[in-house]
Amino acid sequence: MLKGIHPLLGPDLLHAIRTMGHGDDIVIADANFPSSFLGPKVIRADGVDAVAITEAVLAHMPLDTFVPEAAWRMEVVGDPGAVPEVCATFQKLVNRLAGDFTVHAVERFAFYEMAKKAAYIVATTEFRLYGNIILKKGVVHPHEVYRV
Repeated sequence: MLKGIHPLLGPDLLHAIRTMGHGDDIVIADANFPSSFLGPKVIRADGVDAVAITEAVLAHMPLDTFVPEAAWRMEVVGDPGAVPEVCATFQKLVNRLAGDFTVHAVERFAFYEMAKKAAYIVATTEFRLYGNIILKKGVVHPHEVYRV
C-alpha cells in the first residue's frame, strides 16, 4: 500500500497510467468486451466494476485538454440516443474528477477500432451492459507533481 494512491490501482495499472504519455488512450472495459483480442496490453481488474476503476484512474490521470474530445463510451446498438445508467455514472464521474468534459457516444465497431489503438485495456468485471469507456491522457502540470 502507498500513501496517496487509490487502493484499486494495483502495480500493473499504476505502471500503465504512469508510463502513458500525453494523448495516449486507456480503455476501461466491461466483462463482455473482447479485451484479449484487440491488440493492446490487457490489465485484469477482476472483481472490480468499471465505474470504480474509472474513478481510481481519474483520481491520478488528467484528461487531454488539447483535443476536442477526451472521453468516449460505446453507443447502444439499435438505440444511439439511449444513455445507460452506467454511462450516465461515467459522465458524472468525469465531471467530478476531470472537469467539464463530455463522454461522447461512439458506434460499437468504431469504439472497437479506437480501442485497438489504445495504450492499454483494463478488463473489469463490470456486468452492466455498455460499461465501457475510453479516456485520453492529458498533461500533468508542474504544480501537480510531487516535490521532495
